[in-house]
Order: sequence, then structure tokens, then C-alpha cells
Amino acid sequence: MSLPQSLRVSVTPLELELIACEQLVEIVPLISMEKTAFISGAYGPLRPPSKSKVPLWMAINLKLKKKCHIVPPEWLTVDFLQERLSRETSQPQFSKLPFRFAEISKVVLDVASDDVPNADKIRSLLKDLREARQAKSREGLQQIDHSELSLPNLCSMEINEIRPVFVQSMGLLSQLVREPENRAGDV
Repeated sequence: MSLPQSLRVSVTPLELELIACEQLVEIVPLISMEKTAFISGAYGPLRPPSKSKVPLWMAINLKLKKKCHIVPPEWLTVDFLQERLSRETSQPQFSKLPFRFAEISKVVLDVASDDVPNADKIRSLLKDLREARQAKSREGLQQIDHSELSLPNLCSMEINEIRPVFVQSMGLLSQLVREPENRAGDV
């Protein structure tokens, strides 16, 4: 998101990634570790080759130290993303995706692309999906009125991207709606 500082009224993509790192993901540990308590909760025990659920931040840390493999979420597959892309391009409404899909997929592909089958194809599908959803967002913003904007199934990153435009537009629309009322009182 390359907006001037004056228009940034929302969270940065890096901050959204940090928030998304609290999501639980499955890993296949390569080391044994007893149950360990952290501020966010206790995780473990880790026993190879049994899968374990840990927060994404912990999975990243273990992966970078070559102490686990990250199991990609069930939605981070070529079949799932192709199906969602075809829905996006053929239906007017947004298809249902995990709320933090953009952040989680970016982090997993950046850190553990070797654990994701067809990582390059998935990157391409994610890019196409993002572009299709951005086009729908722009179309929805063009149909904005002073009372509401209904774009169900938007994800965290997408909401964050349209927030500055939406806030500014709603402010202007509110002024325009109030001006005729003020003029009517002047007569």
C-alpha cells in the first residue's frame, strides 16, 4: 500500500501480518520439545513426526531454525484457489475466504515455500485472486451512497486498503447531504 502519510488512516500491511501471526497453523516438528508456556498460551509438546498446532509466529521461528516443516492451510492449494478465482470472475459477490488469507499466505510462502506444493502457481493464483477482488472493491466503491457500503466477505487486508478512501468519501457524502438541508433552512 503506497499511500502518502496524510492518507494513512489504517494499519500497515506489515502490522496486519504481525496480527495474523497469532493464527494457529499445523507443523511437523523435527525436534522434540516439552509443552512450553508463552504469553499467548502454552504449546506443545512437540514429538516428531506427529503434527502439532502452534501460532504462525512460532512456526516461522522453528522453520527458520530448520526445526519443523509448516503444513500449508487447506485453502493454500492450487485447486482451492483456482475454484475461488473462477467464482470471483463469474459471480458479482466476493467469494468466502479466510479473513486473514492474504497475510497468512504471504508469510507462509515467504518463509516456507519449500513446504508448499506448487508454490509458484499458488503465488500466481493469489495475485490473480487479489486483482479480481480489487476490481470488485473499486466497483463497490463507485456505487457508494451516504448510508452504507455493503461488501460482504472482504478480508482483513482488503478492508484495510479501502478504509482511507471509504472514510474520506463518507465524510464528503455526509457534507453533501447536510448542505441541501442547511440551504432549505435559509429560505
